Amino acid sequence: MKKQQINIAVTGLNAVDSPGPGIAVIRGLKESKHFEARIIGLSYENLEPGIYMRDLVDKVYQIPYPSVGHETLLSRLEYIHRKEKIDVIIPNFDAELFSFIKLAPKLESMGIHSLLPTMEQFDARLKGKLNEYGDKHNILVPRSAVVFNIEELAQTLKTFDYPVMVKGKFYEAYKAFSYEQAQAYFHKISAKWGTPIVLQQFVQGQELNVTAIGDGKGKLIGAVPMRKTYITDTGKGWAGISLADESLVEMARHLVESTNWGGGLELELIKEDSTGDPYLIEINPRFPAWVYLAVGCGQNHPEALVRMAMGEKVDPFEDYDVGKMFIRYSYDMICDLKDFQQIAVTGEL
Repeated sequence: MKKQQINIAVTGLNAVDSPGPGIAVIRGLKESKHFEARIIGLSYENLEPGIYMRDLVDKVYQIPYPSVGHETLLSRLEYIHRKEKIDVIIPNFDAELFSFIKLAPKLESMGIHSLLPTMEQFDARLKGKLNEYGDKHNILVPRSAVVFNIEELAQTLKTFDYPVMVKGKFYEAYKAFSYEQAQAYFHKISAKWGTPIVLQQFVQGQELNVTAIGDGKGKLIGAVPMRKTYITDTGKGWAGISLADESLVEMARHLVESTNWGGGLELELIKEDSTGDPYLIEINPRFPAWVYLAVGCGQNHPEALVRMAMGEKVDPFEDYDVGKMFIRYSYDMICDLKDFQQIAVTGEL
């Protein structure tokens, strides 16, 4: 029997040294056993590699940056929808989720389905609120503080021990060993992402991550934990291995059940060397760039998200393969200049 074709719009096509999740999500969708995925890529920059991956992305449209405003984004999505009849949309960047969550009811009325956290859920897990989040859900988190200017930075750092993690509100994190380093990172991050800046006490230990998905009604559909085995200079996992760690799966289950989380999420943790205790250092409100490891372990989270967004009942995954590795690599695509010119001039390819 021929599988149903579903038109799925996906952001996050920047498969560079710090990749977005889009290409990993698309690979999972293309391997679906339940539907035929036609992928509509949504890009922000003309040189996002996913634009030119013809075997994965069927059509590409540029969309405006989130900073332009909801109405401009909505107008562009209405235009794309008229041409492509989008069934499901999967945003994959933290910075754009605010806009897509706000627009979700309007998009749903147009026939564009999604499975996203609510604005309340999105706000509650912000980096600057992680201490409160940990207290509420009885989870260990490192001490954190939010600062908006250099004066606050100087005063707040007096209450921390070095090293201290200096984090942007959406992306980027640096380990500072002195006030001078912290000040430099404050300027670097705030110039790119604005304020506030989050200070977090550094925890020495092993980096662990969990990719998970909730149904929005309190049920964990799937979760796969992994340990980073190779980390780049910018702190990104370039290789990792799936782990048999039920405590991490249970943490994901607890958070999904207690918050009714809808859609994908990633838990970033440090297992402290001295105690072995897992500290939750970040919750990302979307699939991670390594989500294809979950697919390789037998849990196709992107496929499950689309099915639930379309109103299907999806049974939770019961297990996953342990000892599966992912290793990223780089290769050169050969593209025609006319394709670059077309996306640059028309915003479509």
